[in-house]
Amino acid sequence: MRCVLPLSSCLGLLAALAANQPAAASSVELGQVLITDEEQNDLSAASERLREVPGASNLVDMQRAGQGRVASNQDVLAYQPGVFAQSAGNDGIKLSIRGSGLNRAPGAHGSGVYTMFDGLPLTGPGGTPYELFEPLWLSRAEVLRGANGFDQGALALGGALNYITHTGYDAAPLQVRYEVGSHGYQHRQVSSGQVLGKLDYYLALTDSEYDGYQAHSSGSAKGVAANFGYRFNPDLETRFYLRYRETDNELAGRLTKQQIKHHPRAANPNYLARDDSRPQPGSTWLGNKTTFYLDDDARLEAGLVYHDYPMDLREGPMRLKVAYTDVSGTLNYFRRDTLFGHDSKTTVGWRTTKHLPNSGASQFARTGDVFGARTRDFTYQGSDTVLHFGNDLELVPNLWLTTGLAMIYTRRESAVTYPAEGGKVSMHDWDYAPRLGLRYDIRPDLQVYGNLSRSVEPPHPWSLIWSAPTAYQPIEMQNQTATTLELGARGDSAVGHWDLAWYYAQVRHELLAVEIMQGAPAKEFNASATVHQGVEAGLDSTLWERAGTGRLSLRQAYTFSDFHYRDDDQFGDNRLPGIPMHYYQAELRYDWPNGFYAGLNTQMASKVQVDYANSYHADAYALLGTRLGWNSPKQDWQTWLDLRNLTNKRYAATVTPGYDDAGKDVARSTPGEGFAVYAGVSYSFR
Repeated sequence: MRCVLPLSSCLGLLAALAANQPAAASSVELGQVLITDEEQNDLSAASERLREVPGASNLVDMQRAGQGRVASNQDVLAYQPGVFAQSAGNDGIKLSIRGSGLNRAPGAHGSGVYTMFDGLPLTGPGGTPYELFEPLWLSRAEVLRGANGFDQGALALGGALNYITHTGYDAAPLQVRYEVGSHGYQHRQVSSGQVLGKLDYYLALTDSEYDGYQAHSSGSAKGVAANFGYRFNPDLETRFYLRYRETDNELAGRLTKQQIKHHPRAANPNYLARDDSRPQPGSTWLGNKTTFYLDDDARLEAGLVYHDYPMDLREGPMRLKVAYTDVSGTLNYFRRDTLFGHDSKTTVGWRTTKHLPNSGASQFARTGDVFGARTRDFTYQGSDTVLHFGNDLELVPNLWLTTGLAMIYTRRESAVTYPAEGGKVSMHDWDYAPRLGLRYDIRPDLQVYGNLSRSVEPPHPWSLIWSAPTAYQPIEMQNQTATTLELGARGDSAVGHWDLAWYYAQVRHELLAVEIMQGAPAKEFNASATVHQGVEAGLDSTLWERAGTGRLSLRQAYTFSDFHYRDDDQFGDNRLPGIPMHYYQAELRYDWPNGFYAGLNTQMASKVQVDYANSYHADAYALLGTRLGWNSPKQDWQTWLDLRNLTNKRYAATVTPGYDDAGKDVARSTPGEGFAVYAGVSYSFR
């Protein structure tokens, strides 16, 4: 059985409103799309659940994102206020939410955002690897910005990202999809999902390849995702998950502003002289989640994850063969009842992720493309354990008080074991993160909220070695902590579905990365006191609509980011480099009743500082694109044409900061893609 969900998402002038948020089920509606009852119910339930959080969030419906090129997380997280996501020309993206990990090199193990697959951990002590992010496997993505991922045990400054995979309940029995486009891009998938009595399954095989916009930036990937669930009875169900993916990306290196202006498709000369690449021999993620329904108002969820992600890094004057293996466990209890005669919702959770003993790396010398002798072995050991308790209490009708407290125990150990046993660092820390929030439903279509929270993020074990001044003695680092105040509102009005959030965070011991030597991994250090503050606004508006004729809509997302030092001895109140202060995306779209649609979109970003001294910057830019497509009324055929950067603008998509460039134009930036054309088609056998 199916139903038509009229997708309305609109936008007017984004000055005070914000966020593609779940103010109501309609906030995930985005054009005339046919979806199954199960999909509609899942989206509506996710929308309502996020609306119960006294803070900012985003709900990404992959039905809408799939109406164009879906090559990476940049495409998944487009048009999301509060989220900066830019591709570095391959699978890896630069992702920052509220300044989290704002200066990490794209493609590295990310930090600052706690990431999950289907509510189970992906992020571990070593950060968040990107190899398993295949967007075509997803049905939706949930973003809980800042401290709003508390109930998932997410204590990072940027919050939580939860990628939800298709299941047999929302997938077609057989679907094929093919994307093709500029610079040798191809992306293929075949998938199947069904419900067979008490059992359901989903299986997808995907591969992709591209020549890359820059020289020396080709890549390929192939992988499989599967899950199957079984409902033993109304009180017990379980689901097993598998993700496996291999990637192989050439590295083109970063360019100067002048190179991007005159020769944006060139590679960094140092990278042309040798085989710099990042093969991923194959990353595996296995998980299980079992849910016990204890009664009508309580449930217990238990999860277990095994994650293996080796890497062969050939960049700069060395080669690194890296081994990582994590194991994670989760246990969460949810209950709705009454407390002192008031409605109450309680969450108690525990999660732990631990590196297994084989986590470490071997370093080899290299001359050009010739790899020499092993020069160093070192180990990475770490674990994160979080115990959290949260409660939502309705003080008076429609006014809810949120309280919570999390305790985190972190262990970080790094040691050099070759050529001689010796340098070692072992750190064990307890920390805490309280949370206090209020939300008030003034009307069913208008909500205001506020929260005061603390975040905690420990350093990665590998940072203790890479940031050390000597090759054989790791250093100690401190946890990054922040106290954040957030105020906001969301709702529906004559101008459309809107969301607006403001936050102010005082950060201590911020973990900031800086590129000391080009071509070598960036080093990470604790900074002096910093401030992160900003505004996140989104609005989805119906500008004109007439039955039998069509609908004109506008969606917009604006993010204002002000991140700076507080009286640093060296840099005073300088801005932190890495991402733009102003970032805006919008799409004007017309939908016809027969399933055709056409849209015009834009992306604008202000200049970006490229060093901590603020001595040089990458230029501001504005891009234009257009998208045309057709969705069959039966929801079997879908086809689209996606044209990007129509004016062939030359710009810096990402910046990897240096310390002090003294006003010189240093190669710090990855060029954004020029004019490109992409087309796609999918067919679902129902």
